[in-house]
Amino acid sequence: MVFKVLAIIAVLFFIYLIFFKKSRESEVSSKKTKKEEKISDIMEECPTCKTYISKNEAILSNGKYFCSKECLK
Repeated sequence: MVFKVLAIIAVLFFIYLIFFKKSRESEVSSKKTKKEEKISDIMEECPTCKTYISKNEAILSNGKYFCSKECLK
C-alpha cells in the first residue's frame, strides 16, 4: 500500500517537472532579457569637464558628446 502511494507521488512529481518546470524556465529567461534591455544606455565622457553623461542626454557636436551648453562653448 505504501509503495503504491509513493509510486503515485513520484509519477505526479515527474508530470509536474515535465509540464510546469519548462514554462517557469522560459519566464525566468524572458525576465533576464528585460533586465538587459534596461541597462542598454551608453555613457560617454565629456571632453571638457571629464564627467560621464548618457548618450541620450548628451549634446553631440563634431562627433563628441558634451554634458552641457557651457562645456560645448
